[in-house]
Amino acid sequence: MKSNDVMTSRRRLLGAFAGVAVVSAAPVYANAAGFLRNAGDVRRISMRNQRTGETIDTIYWIEGEYINPALKEINFFMRDWRREEVIEYDRRNIDTLAASHRLMETTEPYTLLSGYRSPQTNAMLRSRSRGVASNSYHIKGMAADVRLKSRSVSQMSAAGKACNSGGVGKYNGSNFVHMDSGPIRSWRG
Repeated sequence: MKSNDVMTSRRRLLGAFAGVAVVSAAPVYANAAGFLRNAGDVRRISMRNQRTGETIDTIYWIEGEYINPALKEINFFMRDWRREEVIEYDRRNIDTLAASHRLMETTEPYTLLSGYRSPQTNAMLRSRSRGVASNSYHIKGMAADVRLKSRSVSQMSAAGKACNSGGVGKYNGSNFVHMDSGPIRSWRG
């Protein structure tokens, strides 16, 4: 599918489900797995990549169904931009990012600092910083480092932890939060 076709499909979906988005604005808690709690019947992700300047604002899930063209866009957006490598990014982490964003009740898009990292990129970053794990969830396409101007690191961390779906690292000094779809844990960097 060409990018114009994807945009046209997304516009149709947005138009068709605009009413659903308003109706489903209330949190969804009943019978939901931890990482789906508060995600809603329509799931949207909105981000800006600090490194490339690219933006994404897409509905990627509607009433129990992932939208494959939207997931492909997310995979590309989350790519290792240094090596232009794209992998299938973990949907659970997209859900966690979307649910935590929704919990914070903000329309400001996340600023993405780091999504997927190739093993080569991770090794290069690790050689420059002690804070980069050798077996990082970024390498597996299961992690994102994000920030918001309108929310503190503590607020973002609390929202990520409330999803109860993976790792949440709080980096006050660098003003970002790490969220991943690995085991449930938290730390301060």
